Amino acid sequence: MRRIWMAMVVWGMIQAVTLAQPEPSAGELPRWRGFNLLEMFIKGSSTTPFKEEDFKLISDLGFNFVRLPMDYRFWIRNGDWARFNETALHWVDQAVEYGRQYGVHVCLNFHRAPGYTVASPPESTSLWTDADTQKACASHWALFARRYKGIPNSRLSFNLLNEPSNIDPNVHAYVVGLLVEAIRVEDPNRLIIADGINYGVTPSWNLIPLGVAQATRGYQPFTLTHYKAGWVSGSDQWAVPMWPQPLGCAGYLYGPTKQDIRSPVIIEANIPQPFTFHVRVGTVSHSARLEVSVDRGRGTAWHQEFKPGPGEGPWKQVVYMPQWNVYQNIYDQDFAIPVPVCRREIRLDNTVGDWLTITQIGFELPDGRSFSLPVSPRWGEAHHILRFDPSNPAGAFQSDAAMDRQWLWDNYVAPWVQLKEAGVGVIVGEWGAYNQTPHDVTLRWMEDCLQNFQQAGLGWALWNFRGSLGVMDSGRADVQYEDLHGHKLDRKMLDLLRRY
Repeated sequence: MRRIWMAMVVWGMIQAVTLAQPEPSAGELPRWRGFNLLEMFIKGSSTTPFKEEDFKLISDLGFNFVRLPMDYRFWIRNGDWARFNETALHWVDQAVEYGRQYGVHVCLNFHRAPGYTVASPPESTSLWTDADTQKACASHWALFARRYKGIPNSRLSFNLLNEPSNIDPNVHAYVVGLLVEAIRVEDPNRLIIADGINYGVTPSWNLIPLGVAQATRGYQPFTLTHYKAGWVSGSDQWAVPMWPQPLGCAGYLYGPTKQDIRSPVIIEANIPQPFTFHVRVGTVSHSARLEVSVDRGRGTAWHQEFKPGPGEGPWKQVVYMPQWNVYQNIYDQDFAIPVPVCRREIRLDNTVGDWLTITQIGFELPDGRSFSLPVSPRWGEAHHILRFDPSNPAGAFQSDAAMDRQWLWDNYVAPWVQLKEAGVGVIVGEWGAYNQTPHDVTLRWMEDCLQNFQQAGLGWALWNFRGSLGVMDSGRADVQYEDLHGHKLDRKMLDLLRRY
């Protein structure tokens, strides 16, 4: 055990030199690498301050960055935005000091701010529309700016608001501007990072005049990173993730109400004997009719009507969406369809109503072999033709497109490289996969992410260090852990992270 620990210390010393970075600025961030620490993440989830041990381990293991997602309710008294709890603020002071002691940059983030959160319960007022709430949030950031004025940006940065969602870019830029102004009145030189819009996935060009860096996310595809995550409704019904994955079926079959984005799923196949085709329906919105046809022109081989509603039914969960006054029930229902022969293709279409999702397709052949393809529904994406060939050594299901490293780059990294080239510093503020995603799948996906981050020159912070997406104490059932000072270390994940 001592030899393992000494090896890690030596590695940390080497990495401390390797990861030495120039002074950061809004126009260019160092390629920091590290973790999110969650002691002040959600009020009620923790009653202890940040742990010095975490900072020491992070440094010794060769990393140099922590992001602290925080809930403002920790540092106010009795729900009063204007009264502050010095005990909780001292916890933040300690974390900033631990960062200094161990050479780890500390990034403070309002995960829940006055008037805004992506978590539950929602805030009673809106940061985006209420002037008093905006003043309160600005005063909180001003408090931290005064408190830490003079600490160099190499040690400390402010990450304003976690994952702004469904916000008009102009409104978002206006509110960010208010917070930036409040900080700069107290500390004109403080490094400020703003998450992108659309839950942090999309760069905000509207923020460029404010002179702030931006942060993105690495949670794509969501059905891989949040598989069976208890806080995501319906995630326990998703197909087991795989990586990489053919992109033939995007998962959504839109009906006539969305004619502009409607298209069928097409699977090319040549099966001259009777077989069974399987399709699993996930969620249905309002109403739908799933039709399966074989060898175009031979008619409908099978169809099924869906009409979700309240109470008991063929669905597993009732989901009512009041904003649209529709039911979007979770069916998670498998249908086995006998097919006498297929020479060219199988086609799936939705001919009635709104939309439904497909979460798995499969074939059961006469010789007893079965093949299945999990599907991760992705809103708005076009379908690509799938090919089914059970003799193909590369996999029975193939497509000209796939979710792979290039897909991640094109959709989720390249837009941020463009922002970076425009003179804006960028970091991946959160990324990772929940502990129910198979470990081998997680590691393959992580390596593709890490290669992309490295190619783009982006630093990153894994969610989290200790916990269900982290490198220690993650609770994965398919990992052989090593002991590290009483913690369960995922050695394979650690080694992978340290390579990038």
